[in-house]
Amino acid sequence: MMKLYATSIPQTLPSWATVISNNAGLMEIKINDEDPGFHSIIEELSTEIEPGVIGVKASDLCTRLSIEMVDN
Repeated sequence: MMKLYATSIPQTLPSWATVISNNAGLMEIKINDEDPGFHSIIEELSTEIEPGVIGVKASDLCTRLSIEMVDN
């Protein structure tokens, strides 16, 4: 399981993403990272982040899901 924190989300999230809290406009979203649908998006978004390291940037995932992520 992984979590994202967002300030805005679309009305409909994929089945593998669930809002578990919404406190003063800050939403905590739980991601079921074992769901096949999640794996398919991860495979599609995977890129070489740095030489020899393949992965997905959280910002790319959030953009794909129309989630506005909290800036750190």
